[in-house]
Amino acid sequence: MNLSNGRIWPYAIGASIIFIFGACVATIIITNKMPVEKSDTYMMGYHEADDKANEIIEAQIAFNKKYKIECIANNLKQQNGIIKYRVSDINSNPVNNAKINIVVTRPNNHEHDQELSNPKIEDGIYTFDSIALAGEGRWDVMAKVSVDDVQRFYNIKTDTRGMEVVEY
Repeated sequence: MNLSNGRIWPYAIGASIIFIFGACVATIIITNKMPVEKSDTYMMGYHEADDKANEIIEAQIAFNKKYKIECIANNLKQQNGIIKYRVSDINSNPVNNAKINIVVTRPNNHEHDQELSNPKIEDGIYTFDSIALAGEGRWDVMAKVSVDDVQRFYNIKTDTRGMEVVEY
């Protein structure tokens, strides 16, 4: 069989098609093994957050007109991490009737999520029980704060290796 007179092209095209098909199958297999987590910036899926984006922003504006919240103690360590929030009204009077739900999670990985509830409340300072984290590194502390008929999300990024806290 002499391939020099132009009969090599059908074999080359066939081999290319088989190679491309194999690469597509390999891509699908590899991507199915990789963990893909849904976004949960507002403690809900991103589709729901997209649908409610305007309501979330309006609720945050309404909350900020009446109340202030701040993370006052972020001793987030791998062992015995303490999380504290101060909730006050616009005149800096303590608010003791807020409901705070917290989720401590790794960014884009929900394997080690911890939900915190039932804080100790004293003069508007909400102190949660100490927690133990699965590892060192970056963690997201997501809080949903509700007072009376208004609510807002207060999310911070922190790292067990340093004391920098950033709201996002």
